[in-house]
Amino acid sequence: MSAPALSFVHRFEPAVRPGPPPVLLLHGTGGDETDLIPLGRTVAPGAALLSPRGKVLEGGMPRFFRRLAEGVFDEDDLRRRADELAGFVDQARKAYGLSAPVALGFSNGANIAAAMLLLRPDAFAGAILIRAMEPFREASPVRLPGTPVLILSGSADPIVPIDNPKRLAATLAAAGAAVEHEILPGGHALIQADLVRSRAWMDRLAAG
Repeated sequence: MSAPALSFVHRFEPAVRPGPPPVLLLHGTGGDETDLIPLGRTVAPGAALLSPRGKVLEGGMPRFFRRLAEGVFDEDDLRRRADELAGFVDQARKAYGLSAPVALGFSNGANIAAAMLLLRPDAFAGAILIRAMEPFREASPVRLPGTPVLILSGSADPIVPIDNPKRLAATLAAAGAAVEHEILPGGHALIQADLVRSRAWMDRLAAG
């Protein structure tokens, strides 16, 4: 579908069947607006897919926010970029006639989705966070009553120490979110188990 001139370069695929909520696809470092389309089709078949390209470049690779080093976020930039992305979601919902989407983010995309849950809790109907890290050293109080969140971590992830997503899960649960955190036998890369767990979670969510 031809994309209107919104604030992010993006790709949009309209829904082809009723039922599943729209999905906001948020790529990892070096990805773009096409990167997670196949994942979205697998995890939420028939759902509307909205996939923006991150505006920050690191060595020529798109990201959604700056970092100071691997695993060390520029939190001021992250806050600004999370607000900017939430504004894009609002624009896209109006342009395409969408309900609140479920975020499906991988790595850098999962991290900005986690930040948006804590800063702009109205932006999403839920989130799947694959290889996410806790986005802020100190999170501001937020209310996420019943918001469904699936966090998928890798037991041998060399980038994300396992205690970090455990803290993220605890932070979101303390805010009232319905959090499921699974530690899968893998590293930082996507594995088949991510697809299987995400599809089952989305199926439950769509079924109500």
